[in-house]
Amino acid sequence: MKKINVEDAVGKELCHDITAIRDGFKGAEFKRGHIITEEDIPRLLNLGKKQIFVWEENAGEIHEEESAIRLAAMAPVDGAEWTGPSEGKMMLTAKQRGMFRVDKDLLTAVNSIGDITFTTIADHYPVEEGDRLASVRIVPLVTKEEQIIEAEKLCKDKTLLALRPYKNMRVGIIITGSEIYNGRIKDKFEPVIRAKLTKYPAEVLGVTICDDDLDMIIAASKTFMEQGADLLIYSGGMSVDPDDLTPTAMRQLADHFVTQGVPSQPGNMTTIAYSGDVVLTGVPSAAISQPTTVLDALLPQIFAGDRFTKEELMRLGDGGLCMQCKPCHFPCCPYGKY
Repeated sequence: MKKINVEDAVGKELCHDITAIRDGFKGAEFKRGHIITEEDIPRLLNLGKKQIFVWEENAGEIHEEESAIRLAAMAPVDGAEWTGPSEGKMMLTAKQRGMFRVDKDLLTAVNSIGDITFTTIADHYPVEEGDRLASVRIVPLVTKEEQIIEAEKLCKDKTLLALRPYKNMRVGIIITGSEIYNGRIKDKFEPVIRAKLTKYPAEVLGVTICDDDLDMIIAASKTFMEQGADLLIYSGGMSVDPDDLTPTAMRQLADHFVTQGVPSQPGNMTTIAYSGDVVLTGVPSAAISQPTTVLDALLPQIFAGDRFTKEELMRLGDGGLCMQCKPCHFPCCPYGKY
């Protein structure tokens, strides 16, 4: 685009909205794309516009709205919808519940091109229908088209953004501890985990209370797996005491043991393993006393069908100390989506 005097702009295409403010009105007096006429000149001058921006032919530039449309088109998302452009940006909104994913390295590469600003909610964030997921725009009014082309090439045949819908899962809950098994104290874990599972399409197959007995814990696990369980959640016996046998039972059941312990608190002793496609999740006692633990960060990924690796879980250390009641970037935080 180029800047010219309004007297020289007759017949030219206006490349941005011009706002007017007067009694009872605030809005666009002239819209982008308007072809300027002789009659428009005094009106523009009355708005204090001695010079305006018009399109310059063959300048190799692209307007912010067209830029936003093309940038959004390179990141289609099943289960979400791009709308706009409005004020030069496109907005992505969820049309279903699920877990949001973003290729952070690719996103950084796109944002490093120059004038492009592509912003999203955090990777692995659980979202509800209607939540805003991402927006994209360029910083100036126009940019060189070569920047948009470069971004399109970077994203070709790649998935920049995704919304993973939650899967139906059958869940078995296994509570361990001689003090509960023998009725010395009342179990407090079942209502807590049931409440957490109500956020997801979970069918609870049942709850089994076991003594601190390795064979009993393994037998209860196999019973749930025979019933078609997709997820087993264990409580109790997760520390390093001699009587704490739950991780041992999980190791014997698993064909892939991922980790005992994660760099996140509360929930430091969380244990993850797999027996075939069945997810085995050991939950420390912190889940009873603390409203948010690492379990809340893992459940969206479990129900979205993500299979954890040790490397991924070790990355929880960055931001893994939950503040419980302060807005943060931790994906599970129920207190404020930053």
